[in-house]
Amino acid sequence: MKPSLEVTQTVVRIAPTVTNFSAFPCTACLLRRLLPSPPHREYAHGPKKKKKSGGKKKVSKAEQLRLQKEEEERRRKEEEEARLQAQKEEAARLEKERIEQEQMEKLKAKDQERREAELAELHSLEQKFLSAQQWKTDYRAHAKWEHYLRCDGSPDPTVLQEINTFMSLWREDQNEDIQLVMEKGEQVLNLIEKLQFILSDTPPNEITEKETVQYQESILELQNLLHQKYNGATEHLLKTANMYEDSDTGNMQAVMKDKNVTFCIWANLKKKVRFKNHVFYDTQHGFDLPKSLAVSSVAVRILHTHYDHVSPLWLQCQSVPQLEVLDSKDLTQHSKDNVEEPEEEEKKAREEPNMPAEEETCSDGRKSAISLKEKSNSVAHINETEEETEKKSEILDITPQVQDPLVQEETNEKEEAITDENIVNLQQFVPVGGVYHIDVLHLPPQVKQLKDWSMVELLDSGLEAYPYPPEEAEDAMHPPIQITLRLSDNVMYFEDPVIARWDPAGQQWRTDGISNITYKTQEKSITFGMAAFYTIALLQDTHLNMPYQAWQLQPTGMDEALLVVTTVFATIQIQIKGNQCMLSSVVVEEKDVLSHITGKWISPIDLRTVLKKAGVNIFPGEYSHKYVSVNKKAPLAEVRAYQQMALIASAFAFAWSKWNLEAGQEQVVFKVSEHLKADSVKDWSLYMFDGQKAQKLKITETSEAFSEELEEDSEFHSTLYHMLKDAASKEAIDKVETASFLFVDGVYQLLLATRVLTYS
Repeated sequence: MKPSLEVTQTVVRIAPTVTNFSAFPCTACLLRRLLPSPPHREYAHGPKKKKKSGGKKKVSKAEQLRLQKEEEERRRKEEEEARLQAQKEEAARLEKERIEQEQMEKLKAKDQERREAELAELHSLEQKFLSAQQWKTDYRAHAKWEHYLRCDGSPDPTVLQEINTFMSLWREDQNEDIQLVMEKGEQVLNLIEKLQFILSDTPPNEITEKETVQYQESILELQNLLHQKYNGATEHLLKTANMYEDSDTGNMQAVMKDKNVTFCIWANLKKKVRFKNHVFYDTQHGFDLPKSLAVSSVAVRILHTHYDHVSPLWLQCQSVPQLEVLDSKDLTQHSKDNVEEPEEEEKKAREEPNMPAEEETCSDGRKSAISLKEKSNSVAHINETEEETEKKSEILDITPQVQDPLVQEETNEKEEAITDENIVNLQQFVPVGGVYHIDVLHLPPQVKQLKDWSMVELLDSGLEAYPYPPEEAEDAMHPPIQITLRLSDNVMYFEDPVIARWDPAGQQWRTDGISNITYKTQEKSITFGMAAFYTIALLQDTHLNMPYQAWQLQPTGMDEALLVVTTVFATIQIQIKGNQCMLSSVVVEEKDVLSHITGKWISPIDLRTVLKKAGVNIFPGEYSHKYVSVNKKAPLAEVRAYQQMALIASAFAFAWSKWNLEAGQEQVVFKVSEHLKADSVKDWSLYMFDGQKAQKLKITETSEAFSEELEEDSEFHSTLYHMLKDAASKEAIDKVETASFLFVDGVYQLLLATRVLTYS
């Protein structure tokens, strides 16, 4: 309130008595005496403004105490109300949790009651895996019998006597015509591929350790014999170099090729410095020789094998993890053991055999076959808690081949640390596009025509390498050899390739000795310098396409499905029909590529081989987790998810979910939708599965946070099949029950090979 200035005026009433007024002052004088004098005003600078009082009314101490008491009373009342509200909310929360807990216990009890029946029903479906396994066994036996009945002269590569006879006869064959050698070489490559397929596809219980070693040794002997024949054919061609003389330079040049190998051969017949460089126009490979070689009697060979027989054998024969399916009696017993006797399962799991075989290098530098079982003993010493061991060992229907790449991620006991930075780590990089054998050779004596006779000097040494740089002048500086290679259109290089040379002594690829590398992406050519003549490979990061950005599996017809894997660089579409796969397309930057391998029905293992050979690797290896940031999943959850997804893939579509990253190691999360027609719109729902329990989640793909809360009116189930069966149509269930066992196995093999639930 603003202060106000009050003027008090006193009025004096004078009684009307007769008095001597002359003795009293006049009224005006009296008023002047009673009223206060007006303030003195100065008008020189205008009238002076009145000051407003700015002070507050002083509150007494008693008033302060009263106000303080009222404030405390109010605060106590608010606190009491808040406490009562909190108690009410806590009681409501506890009551809600109690109700939810009771509901959860009821759901768990209900799930436990029907668990045995559900597992028994699931295992009846799993008989399809047994049927597929038996079919493959019968097919291998039938193929062996069909080969025997053909009697076409081709050996059975699994029969040691036949393959040894085949190799002995070819060694004795003196016909070294390069075209005939290439034709025979195609037969040898087919034999090698058969042996590699057998090693990759045969279950461990159907192949002995002795047979494994035998097949690996046969592969190595066939590879060595084939390369010897290539050298013999090269020498034979160089003896008649003057027949291929180029009219412009006077030197010999020749290009011979088929789908497996390309020979580019140049002979320095004129020994003129101005012809020290050359480009083979058919292949666009070229070289630029130092002056000392340009005036020498030498030949240069660029032998491009479109396969890799140089790298260690374990890299060439990587197998796909497989599922060992129990018979019906064991499957039924397994459903009971899961609930009642987990300790017995753990004991059985620990007694299971180890992995099948790999390949090692002997101390003398030769590659030799050795049982992979000996090399896989490192798995036996994994340190795990009892709980982890129990959970992992409960998977009696998963062989060590499945468990090892998933569980062995915890151990590196037998891994050799690579300390030399020039040594290529073949777990991280892989040769793609084949191998280039680049050699400088002594030019052999030329054939001379004398009337009807052809005369040539025979040398016992055979094809002989020309030493460069010269051994007697190791300390002197020698200019490098410049090489240009035109890369194949049948291989995808998503990044600049790594150039490495093969070190025969150390049996390894190395990057030293290579200099001045220039890679032209548009021309698909690479130029580099070499300190000497080497065997060269172009390597690419094995895991360029991992982790995947997305994936989707959907049925497209009766016993047909489509798997789409989207990576950073490419989108790969794979059709599945029965036990066969077909690469539908590989799209890179909105362009279809690798048309030479699309549209062909092959086995899942062969598809894996051709895609990796073409530089598109979507198949994680044993050590891939070390080089890819992945959401590592428990084997129990991951492998059983693949198995049950395959069983119902004929009627349901599956897809990637971002919540799989948030779900932890013990469970997997993915989208599922019933999908009976190829053009139908998918109604996605989220499901979580830990190998023993499946549930439908309340959250959606667009939710703000991950939650394991159950979808309303949904229940737990022991299997993914029964979880989806609750809301599935009868037509969908009929499709699942009538799906072909070969189709189920084919889907499972692809899921297990790509491991989409971990590497996406």
